[in-house]
Amino acid sequence: MVLKIINATETKVGTNIMIDGKPHVVKKVDISKTGKHGHAKVRVEATGMVSGQKKVFVIPGHDKFEVPIVNKRKAQVLSVGEKINIMDLESFETFDIPCSDEIKSELHENSNVEYWDIEGELIVKRKI
Repeated sequence: MVLKIINATETKVGTNIMIDGKPHVVKKVDISKTGKHGHAKVRVEATGMVSGQKKVFVIPGHDKFEVPIVNKRKAQVLSVGEKINIMDLESFETFDIPCSDEIKSELHENSNVEYWDIEGELIVKRKI
C-alpha cells in the first residue's frame, strides 16, 4: 500500500524507498548530469530497514521510487523468548515479532517498546 511515488532525483539522505519490494533507507545520493542531450544519472546507496543489507545502484534520473508507509507504534512486552510477544497499547492486539539480540537483552516482561509496521512487516526498534 504505497501512497507516494517520487523521481530518483528527488531522493535525499534519510528518505525511505522500496527496492525490489523491500523497504530501504537512503544513506548517500550522487546525481550526475551528463552532456547536452544526456540524461541525469542517480547513484544511490541504501540499507534495508529490516535486513540491514547495503545496496548500491545507478539508475536514470527520470525513474521513479515508491515510498513505503512506516507506522510507528508503542507496545508492551508480554513475554520474551525466541520471538517477542507484544501487545499494542492502542488496539490491544498481540503479535509475535522477531527481534535483534541487542534489543532482546534489554527487554523483560511489562517493558514498553516502539515497533514499526513497514508495509506489513513488523520490527521492534527500541525500548522506551
